[in-house]
Amino acid sequence: MSKKNISIIVPAYNEEKNIHLVCKEIERVFSLLKDKYFFEIIFVNDGSSDGTIAQIEKMARNNSSICYIDFSRNFGKEMATTAGLHNCKGDACIMVDADLQHPVELIPEFIKKWEAGAEVVIGVRKTSKSDSFIKKCGGKIFYKIMRMISDVPIVSNATDYRLLDRAVIDAFKDLPERNRMTRGLIDWLGFRRVILPFEAHERVNGEASYSTIKLVQLAFNSIISLSMLPLRIAGYVGISIVFSSGILGAVMFVDRFVLNWGFNFSGTAILADITLFLMGVILISIGLLAFYVGHIYNESQGRQLYIIRKKKL
Repeated sequence: MSKKNISIIVPAYNEEKNIHLVCKEIERVFSLLKDKYFFEIIFVNDGSSDGTIAQIEKMARNNSSICYIDFSRNFGKEMATTAGLHNCKGDACIMVDADLQHPVELIPEFIKKWEAGAEVVIGVRKTSKSDSFIKKCGGKIFYKIMRMISDVPIVSNATDYRLLDRAVIDAFKDLPERNRMTRGLIDWLGFRRVILPFEAHERVNGEASYSTIKLVQLAFNSIISLSMLPLRIAGYVGISIVFSSGILGAVMFVDRFVLNWGFNFSGTAILADITLFLMGVILISIGLLAFYVGHIYNESQGRQLYIIRKKKL
């Protein structure tokens, strides 16, 4: 029986000190699987400002299994992962972070579940010693919101550490979105999915390049990309305000001109309060519309998702 090929996609941004380590670990794992599988490692240098690409090129010169894509600038991890998926050749691929927080020793388990029939194997993080309290709480809130509003099933604490079958990779390559959350798009595609829990390792060298601001931006883009509910909420709020204002207006009319319940509403105060409240609702609705219009604008520009300076594949 011919060997199958597994592509390992490693996005890298300022990971000069970790590139050699993660490559060594991946090669060690596949040395135990060499009777059944070929492998390729695709490093995607996301516009690093350190010596990341130099380290990758050095290793690639001496190892035909190591490939790379070098971006012309920093396009972000989602685009780096996308580039890896666009260019991998394997029967399946596994996405791994370069900081060694994803335990590469679990790669055989991913492959085992794939061989058993799973088309997507999702790595779900149980714990992470390096996550701050704010990040942990923010993650819980994000996944609760996504489960409530998303039209696709979202797995809590799911990560980019996952295996995709060739059929999934080919389907993913047809997705045109610019504002993307890779794992959300993969979930949208469907296919047969299984979960593989893991405990994240501590980061070996350097600092995480994904700041809190970037995570918030990613979360907001994900909500807009995967659900229309925020836009619908603006309409629901508007209807509620009109209904409530109508009831309040009726009460005011009856109190002043019919039954005189003694509320003694100040006309100016009531008018000012209602006006300010309605203005707030209008501004919120306009803000939501602006986000969606901006999203449409970005998608309609038709620019390339990323620019490659050079590559070896």
